[in-house]
Amino acid sequence: MDRNRKWVPGFGPALLILLSHMTSALEVPLDLPQPPTITQQSPKDYIFDPRENIVIHCEAKGKPHPSFSWTRNGTHFDVEKDSKVLMKPGSGTLVIDISGEKAEAYEGTYQCTAHNEHGTAVSNRIVIRQSRSPLWSKERNEAIVVQMGVSLVLQCRPPAGLPPPVIFWMDNNFQKLPLDQRVSQALNGDLYFSNVLPEDSRQDYICYARFPHTQTIQQKQPISVTVLDNSPEGEHRPRFMMPLGASSTKMVLRGETLELECIAAGLPTPDISWQKDGGELPSGRTTFQHFQKTLKISDVNEDDAGNYRCTATNKLGTAEHIIKVNVKAAPFWVSAPRNLILAPNETGSLTCRVSGEPKPKITWFVNGVLIENAPEDRARKVDDDTVILSNVQSGSSAVYQCNASNEFGYLMANAFVNVLAEAPRVLTPPNRVYQVIANNPALLHCASFGSPIPTITWFKDSQTSIKDGDPYVIHVNGTLEIHVAQPLNSGKYTCIATNNLGIKENHVFLEVKEPTRILKQPEYRVVQRGMSAAFECKVKHDPSLIPTMTWLKDNGELPDDERFLVDTDSLTIKDVTDRDEGTYTCVMNTTLDQDSASAMLTVVEATPTPAIVYEKPDPPTDLELTDQTERSVRLTWIPGDEHNSPTQQFLIQYEDLLHEPGVWINLTEVAGTSTTAQLNLSPYVYYSFRVMALNSVGLSEPSQSSSQYRTNPAAPDDNPTDVRGEGTEPGNLVISWTPLTGFQSNGPGLEYKVQWRQKDVDEDWSSKTVANASRFVVSGTPTYVLYEIKVQALNDYGNGPDAEVVTGYSGEDLPLSAPDSVQIMVHNSTLAEVHWEPVSLPSVRGKLQGYKVYYRREHGLHETAGGAEQQEHVLTFSGNRSEGRLPGLEPYSIYNVSIRVLNNKGEGPPSPSKRFDTPEGVPGPPSFLKVVKPGLDSLTLEWGPPMKNNGRLAGYILKYQPVNKTNELGPVKVMTLPANETTFTLDSLNSSMLYKFYLSAKTIKGPGPTITGEAFTVMDTIRSQPTVETGKGPTEPPHPTSPITQSPPPPFHKVPPVGPAFGTVNTSVSEEGAVISWDYFGHHKNVYVEYMVENSKDDWKKELVNGSHWHMIKGLKPGSSYRVRVVARDPADPTVHSTDEVLVAVPAVPSRQVDIATQGWFIGLMCAIALLILVLLIVCFIKRNKGGKYPVKEKEDAHQDPEIQPMKEDDGTFGEYRSMESDTEDHKPLKGSRTPSNGTVRRDESDDSLVDYGEGGDGQFNEDGSFIGQYSGKKEKDTHEGNESSEAPSPVNAMNSFV
Repeated sequence: MDRNRKWVPGFGPALLILLSHMTSALEVPLDLPQPPTITQQSPKDYIFDPRENIVIHCEAKGKPHPSFSWTRNGTHFDVEKDSKVLMKPGSGTLVIDISGEKAEAYEGTYQCTAHNEHGTAVSNRIVIRQSRSPLWSKERNEAIVVQMGVSLVLQCRPPAGLPPPVIFWMDNNFQKLPLDQRVSQALNGDLYFSNVLPEDSRQDYICYARFPHTQTIQQKQPISVTVLDNSPEGEHRPRFMMPLGASSTKMVLRGETLELECIAAGLPTPDISWQKDGGELPSGRTTFQHFQKTLKISDVNEDDAGNYRCTATNKLGTAEHIIKVNVKAAPFWVSAPRNLILAPNETGSLTCRVSGEPKPKITWFVNGVLIENAPEDRARKVDDDTVILSNVQSGSSAVYQCNASNEFGYLMANAFVNVLAEAPRVLTPPNRVYQVIANNPALLHCASFGSPIPTITWFKDSQTSIKDGDPYVIHVNGTLEIHVAQPLNSGKYTCIATNNLGIKENHVFLEVKEPTRILKQPEYRVVQRGMSAAFECKVKHDPSLIPTMTWLKDNGELPDDERFLVDTDSLTIKDVTDRDEGTYTCVMNTTLDQDSASAMLTVVEATPTPAIVYEKPDPPTDLELTDQTERSVRLTWIPGDEHNSPTQQFLIQYEDLLHEPGVWINLTEVAGTSTTAQLNLSPYVYYSFRVMALNSVGLSEPSQSSSQYRTNPAAPDDNPTDVRGEGTEPGNLVISWTPLTGFQSNGPGLEYKVQWRQKDVDEDWSSKTVANASRFVVSGTPTYVLYEIKVQALNDYGNGPDAEVVTGYSGEDLPLSAPDSVQIMVHNSTLAEVHWEPVSLPSVRGKLQGYKVYYRREHGLHETAGGAEQQEHVLTFSGNRSEGRLPGLEPYSIYNVSIRVLNNKGEGPPSPSKRFDTPEGVPGPPSFLKVVKPGLDSLTLEWGPPMKNNGRLAGYILKYQPVNKTNELGPVKVMTLPANETTFTLDSLNSSMLYKFYLSAKTIKGPGPTITGEAFTVMDTIRSQPTVETGKGPTEPPHPTSPITQSPPPPFHKVPPVGPAFGTVNTSVSEEGAVISWDYFGHHKNVYVEYMVENSKDDWKKELVNGSHWHMIKGLKPGSSYRVRVVARDPADPTVHSTDEVLVAVPAVPSRQVDIATQGWFIGLMCAIALLILVLLIVCFIKRNKGGKYPVKEKEDAHQDPEIQPMKEDDGTFGEYRSMESDTEDHKPLKGSRTPSNGTVRRDESDDSLVDYGEGGDGQFNEDGSFIGQYSGKKEKDTHEGNESSEAPSPVNAMNSFV
């Protein structure tokens, strides 16, 4: 098994960052006065793209915020005078718009100055240059002809760009030329051949130069190379093509990359090797490129100077070249000056230590002015690289600049001296929590500021003073470091910053976490091809940290393949293939540390394997209790065998041997990857724990019980819940609560201290201690008074926490008073509004629930008093109301109203009764409407008066109208009938016609709802004996017959409980068939109309008519008589209900209307029309044969145009064409054409006429494309044409006529 394991705390990078803060300069909070500090500036060498704006950065901070100015080439640069230059508000950054300008005008050396009342800071000198990509000089490359085996150099010599271009060689097809040990590209871009071969012959060796800033590519003229093999050169020793000679020199600056190059000729191609005389090549910084021909050493330092030897070797010998490397150095910082904060009368110094080769010259400036030229300051003394400030005073703040330069460059740094007197302040946020892994360093910060610099002292848990020494280190910046943090180091730490102006403290917290450990590592697997492989990785980690599991294959990411299934603690690979072999690593990360473990997977040939059996896991073993405290304990266990199904979670249970022995209670659940759990405990419990494992099959058996763990008694942690106080009777207050369980008691002697007192009354708490109770009754309380209540738990070891105060009212009593000043406002006939004076709150004697309004209709104004007693209505209005609305009143009635106040106990006395009247309203609908005597041309209507008149009845409004066969309504006729009339006969009606009626009653308020109905006038009805016959099936008639159907049905029409199911049956005959109507009172589901020919032996014909009271029988034979009946059947009831049979005679001529097709005058008219059409056709035919022409044709004959002469068929030209107008005269327009009576063709609004697109209304296009006016649809009549001529249609509209 191949397994490795590593533990990476992940703390090193954070520690380095934190330690770097210890050495950083002291920062002055921005709310305090301070000189400017440059925070951002552009690089010293700034090459800009001429296609974009120039942006020169200069940002600074200070208090007050600094102002900015610039110099260019050593003189003041007035930004405001140049419209192309913009300085950003509140900043010194310049934005130069060079669009449309010569960019060269803005090249130069720029320097930014930031100034406020405390000093002046300056930026570096920023050299601004435009990027350039000059064109290749015109040249003609001579063709090169060489013999095979000789060396060759193809020169590139690109134009000098800014920055320098990138060189590469390609052919005409833009394919890079292949480079190898024989053919290579030098650093200067030239192409070197150690020896040439015939395959090197080509006409397109092209050197390309790519300029980075402008992203342009330029190419040199192609070079032609021809390699001859008629006199090849033989093998020869190596010699150097670059560099030439036995030795050369190279100078490089410290920190840059050294590039040394050796290219040798020779046949066979030489190998290149490098070495340093008297030393080794620096490992980690050395790379070889271009097939060992180039040596690169990055980040050069002084030790890299010396002699470097390159050796070229082939089988015929060697050649050597020595390159002497000199390392120079532009100035670099040894110790840059830092900002200095001094209190008045203090002494300090600024140090500017630099190095370089040659040694840099140091020059000091103050506020941007050479220090020799600055105002004299007796407190200041310059000693080479140090400025000493003695006994400084307020107001002497300034910014000092240190400039160090030599021939290779310069360094410049700003450092201010800020003279302040400031009490200490702690900059580290309060209550910050630091988390570290045990046995690792811990850094607790106490960043502070003050002037003089505060002294930092530390305390742990606000008591223990921490001294500088093992295991603690207090750093200069106040940071407290614990070398090896342990769990006992967790806690609260206080740092105190002190100077002569004050003191300030801050609290932080340290949490030392358990390290992450892999308990069960993945194991070496040998898996057959096509099977599944599973790796387990069970981890123990600090429960407060969130872990993240990552799986790697061969130290890289897992393949993006759905066969790889990653679970919380396992990796499963399905359908394993040979490519899956390798090393698999599980990495468990938390925010603070990580652990990892690896295992190999080997894939072998597949062989038959037994089926996998999945079972419940075995119970965990070896339960162990550690980290025991008063209120917690850590439980650890070893998982049992999972039986091929991963454990999903562990269930931890406990048994309370003191309070509930033998009862196991679920305590918590943890993930299946965990093998430990921190358990929170309660006092006064005898604990015993056990663990069960759960997988996809089920729960394991419980583990063996752990050892017993007893917690000591303590005062209760909780008080009773659901504490309430409410009175149940006048004069009492019932206080109730949910008692604590024995588990919650925390100790023996559990009792409850009940306390109460009136709210907002200056009196002490009354109290009573009770045991084994959940309620307590306080007697003798005033009625409905607010009380404050507390219930506190206590036992033999003390009282529980202070109880929360709840409020409740004592018992209520019935209200004493009744509402007063009851007033009624009648809005309309059905709505009134009642107003009253609310009762006083003390008289309610409880919680006011609202008011109840009782109202009863005594009788109608048109009725006499003393009738049946009406039902009383009650409306409740919640809350402290003084008005309410009474809806749904009956019009024209007398009502009585009284009001009572309501609380939780009940209702108070009623108010004095108040009577009011409702005005008249519209009446209800007539109670019924029916036809009692249908006739051939008359219908007699009968109706009942409304059930509710709602006033004095003024009469009836009757409207009726006929309905034709297509269900179209005819004109409405309106009649007004007196109030004392309930029948009316309509005369002069059409026979066999359906009529629709609308009847409504009215009062002085207007008409009420309408009752509607329909009825047919009839022809003949004959009664017959009952028979039964089957029909053709259901057919829906257009309209019902008499008796009429009513909508809505009268309110008093109810299904009678007993009696016949059918009433009267009426029939009528129309052209479409026989209409049967009936009254039906039954509840049967299936109703049929059955009929048969009289005296026939055939079966009854049956048509289903459910839900209707009429039906039309169609398809009856004229001149025959039919027996008809209506039958009701129910599958659940054997009883069959049937009407009496009626005899319906279908006349031979079912309609009295005259058939127009049989009239003589009609036949004669049709014959005349046919003859006229025949004559017109003959005339049209004759005229067509005469070859009529358009008026256009006649004009063309009179004014011949030689360019549009008609051409004849015998010479291959076009013959005479037929005009469109002639076609219009000879043929009728097709269907769909729009031709008015005047002969013109009008254009449809949606047509696109060509006239709409011309300049005038006279233009159209000729057939050959020429433009003529005769086709215009707007042409005026020619006087010679007279009335015979008409306007010709436009071609477009002529086409539209065919649509």
